[in-house]
Amino acid sequence: MIAVTDVARERRRPRVLFVADAVTLAHLARPVALARAIDPERFEVHLAADPRFARFLGPLSCALHELETMPSDRFLDNVARGRPLYDAATLRAYVAADLALLEGLRPDVVVGDHRLSLSVSARLAGVPYLSLVNAYWSPYTPTRRLPMPELPIGRVLPSALAAWLFRAVWPVASALQCRPLNRVRAEHGLAGLGNDWFSVYADADRTLYVDAAELVPTVDLPPSHTYIGPVSWSPAVPLPEWWDALPDDRPLVYVTLGSSGRAELLDVVLQALAGLDVLVMVTTAGKAIPRSVPSNARLVDFAPGERLAARADLMICNGGSLTVYQALAEGKPVLGIAAHMDQQLSMSYVESAGVGVCVRSDSLSIAGLRARVRDLLDDSAIHLRAREMGRSIAGYDPVARLTAVVDEVLRG
Repeated sequence: MIAVTDVARERRRPRVLFVADAVTLAHLARPVALARAIDPERFEVHLAADPRFARFLGPLSCALHELETMPSDRFLDNVARGRPLYDAATLRAYVAADLALLEGLRPDVVVGDHRLSLSVSARLAGVPYLSLVNAYWSPYTPTRRLPMPELPIGRVLPSALAAWLFRAVWPVASALQCRPLNRVRAEHGLAGLGNDWFSVYADADRTLYVDAAELVPTVDLPPSHTYIGPVSWSPAVPLPEWWDALPDDRPLVYVTLGSSGRAELLDVVLQALAGLDVLVMVTTAGKAIPRSVPSNARLVDFAPGERLAARADLMICNGGSLTVYQALAEGKPVLGIAAHMDQQLSMSYVESAGVGVCVRSDSLSIAGLRARVRDLLDDSAIHLRAREMGRSIAGYDPVARLTAVVDEVLRG
């Protein structure tokens, strides 16, 4: 005889929990987009996230659970100083919060974005763990790329020497990044993951790449690693009031430096673009308006970026994957003003594919940026390659691919 509880379990929809570590808006945007789009008739969907960006989420049909995240300023300061992204104390607190959620909700699958503590908590709770990561952090990239991020040593040493020194000490830096998570895993009786940050960062029962393989290739992937494709997202806000009045007699440049971009860089960008015969659309992400706004610029705090990217001829962003794919999905080239390693890794593949260029934010100049923008607008070949990349991206259906992986995991 089948127990009543077993019958109920068979009849209920599988429970899928999305968990975002909202240290930046990008790491919340992807789980939100997937949680909103996955079939609610097939799955009981839950989303756990810090409410700091709640005003951008828009309507959600799934259940929402508050989950505290490290303050963004602290996270970005760790990135800028080359410290471990999360210390052991933070990860211990995360694990405790995760376990309370997992044990109370009892999901069938948990899908995390940058919630590294799930490497511990999901295993302790016995819940299959799927992680959303960018393929440029994969241990299976054909050539390990280590661009020199903006670090204090870069301000006191010549750039070539600083880059050489960074690569020389990377094994030590990688081990230091891995240490806090390995320590917390050991405290809970789990084996360490080694000292390769790329392997530790990508740890999960199923690792899901939110990239196009045509842009960020990998080699010899194990069956547990899968491309689901870029996940598109825009904030649930209206178009700016100046949208319908934009003239179409000049090239249109869309500028967005994101929630993690340095506000002072926007001044340099606007001064560079003021000297060109272009029209500029700018989203400030809530940061202070620059001291001087040129007459060819239109500013707004937030806007549906996909619509702006579709209308633009060129996007200038911080090089993060969310905005990079926003442009490339519309077949538009990208100029990335990159600072930390994630942005520089992202842009290294954009440059290799010939669909954009990277400018280091610590070497940004008005004259240099103006020349780069002029060259990009005039380069018909890069626009052609960007359109081809857009067609490749259109071939991905991340929701369908995620659903297929969830089905595989549920079948065991």
